[in-house]
Amino acid sequence: MSILSPEPGLLFWMLLTFGIVFFILAKFGFPFIVKSIDERKAFIAKGIEDAKKSEEQLAAAQLTCDGLISEAQSRKDSILREAAEQKERMLSEARELSLAEGRRLTELARRDAETEKQKAIRSLHNEVAFLSVQMSEQILRKELEDSDEQKALIDRFLSDLDDKTL
Repeated sequence: MSILSPEPGLLFWMLLTFGIVFFILAKFGFPFIVKSIDERKAFIAKGIEDAKKSEEQLAAAQLTCDGLISEAQSRKDSILREAAEQKERMLSEARELSLAEGRRLTELARRDAETEKQKAIRSLHNEVAFLSVQMSEQILRKELEDSDEQKALIDRFLSDLDDKTL
């Protein structure tokens, strides 16, 4: 007996055992194995399909996110531009108000100065008039110590008055 040439009885039982095992496997094992392989294949295909869908959703979300970011950036730029314009407008208004207030205060100060000047001029006129009256009174007292001179002065005054009124 040699290892390379088996006996026919052994070969028969080996073939019979192999046939029985193959039949049992074909009847019960292979359908289960094929079913498991098909399920695994379907699971992998579903995973691949889900991954593709997720990738598509991620791409759509990325596009939406990019759109939102660009919209937010443009809104930010718009808000900053409006804030700068409003700042300039407020500064311009404040400048105009301060200039107007300055002009008003200058005009008020000019009026006050003019009023004070008029008061000073009136006071000066009054003082000059008072001094003139005082000087005239002293001069007249000295010159009019005599009653004849007083009568002559009154006559001249009345005649000057008549000449002016006519």
